[in-house]
Amino acid sequence: MKKLFTLTLAVMSFGVVCAQQDKGGISDDMLQQLRTEHVASQAEKAARNALAHNPIPELAANADNMAMIDTHFSHRVKTKGITDQQQSGRCWLFTGLNVLRAKMIDEQQLPSMEFSQNYLFFYDQLEKCNLFLQAVIDTRHLPMEDRQVEWLFKNPLSDGGQFTGVSNLIMKYGVVPSNVMPENYQSNNTTQIANLLKLKLREYGLALRAQKDRRAPIALKMEMLQEIYGMLVRAFGEPPVEFEWTRCDSDGNPVETKLYTPKSFYEEYFGGIDLEEDFVMVMNDPTREYYKVYEIEYDRHVYDGDNWVYLNLPIDEVKALAIASIKDNTAMYFSCDVGKFLDSKRGMLDIANFDYESLMGVEFPMNKEERVRTFASGSSHAMTLIAVDLDDEGNAKKWMVENSWGAESGYKGNLIMTDEWFEEYMFRVVVDKKYIPEATLRLLNQKPIMLPSWDPMFAPEM
Repeated sequence: MKKLFTLTLAVMSFGVVCAQQDKGGISDDMLQQLRTEHVASQAEKAARNALAHNPIPELAANADNMAMIDTHFSHRVKTKGITDQQQSGRCWLFTGLNVLRAKMIDEQQLPSMEFSQNYLFFYDQLEKCNLFLQAVIDTRHLPMEDRQVEWLFKNPLSDGGQFTGVSNLIMKYGVVPSNVMPENYQSNNTTQIANLLKLKLREYGLALRAQKDRRAPIALKMEMLQEIYGMLVRAFGEPPVEFEWTRCDSDGNPVETKLYTPKSFYEEYFGGIDLEEDFVMVMNDPTREYYKVYEIEYDRHVYDGDNWVYLNLPIDEVKALAIASIKDNTAMYFSCDVGKFLDSKRGMLDIANFDYESLMGVEFPMNKEERVRTFASGSSHAMTLIAVDLDDEGNAKKWMVENSWGAESGYKGNLIMTDEWFEEYMFRVVVDKKYIPEATLRLLNQKPIMLPSWDPMFAPEM
């Protein structure tokens, strides 16, 4: 704090010595004072030399925190296998399917299991295209300069998303095993096809806005969706309407072969789980009032589906829900600001991983609320929360998530986070209602506070 106090005094005296210019620019006198008061110590010279030839994270790596963290966890969900989203923004989809995968492997005693991300992504893109086109029809009475219309045309399509996409898509289209509709180059590398789809959607959006007859846009939208469907089939393949699948025992021996539809497959293995009704997204957003429910306008994957709705809770209450779920062998959809203090080689998320303050000679004192308010932090990536390590009093010491960056990344495909990091950079987790106290569940009866679709905290998770 002494350094900050000294800096404050310097700024105050700076303002006295150098009168503010009328236009607010940097005057010659101001620049001269900056040069004069800058002290080039030996430590600063050494830091400058190092920075000239090396990446900042390598130089800021904290030598006092280089040892690998203990990888023992007191409570861990039973899981098998690691998935890889490759060069795509589908972490939200991989995360949701990984939650189901862990459950099916455990309950059916399977040697392995992976669901087709490509299958659901096809319908995700089709539904999002329809969402954009219908939203354009709904808002065509507004000028192009309107904030909502502007947002729509800036964001016609994304491969990112969040849990309501998982729940709405699965309950509408079911699931299929990965070998029924496997990944291909375009599903693993989504940028190029996304750019073409967005270009087409913007063209279509202008055409829909130009229609004067109230009935005309609906028929025109169907023609547009037919072309979009063709583009998606070329890129990802056509989704199956039925398929054969053989269930094997834990040793890999065939047990039963049956004919399924995607929805009947979901019903057989997850029939008791209603993803749209049985789960609640809880958030820790210190910039907004706790114990309130919030909804984000147009933040959904399916036009006739659900907007993103969440309950905002203090971090200790979020932890309690997560611990209860893990103790009962139930993995969770989890999202965070994964890029902050990530040591990707060790697979560790720890605020002590990097010492930027010593390297740069300044402090970075903002708390979580201040970082969110100033756009310095926000949820960027979804993963599957699978483990917690509790002390003798039941307090969390560290957590682990199953990632979707391949088995060679991080710690055996997972990331381990300290509890301190969890508090600072965790944002949301999706919890089965059975782990939520009745008093907390009753909070969901309140009318959600509607937030605009352009709110920066709610960018798609990639």
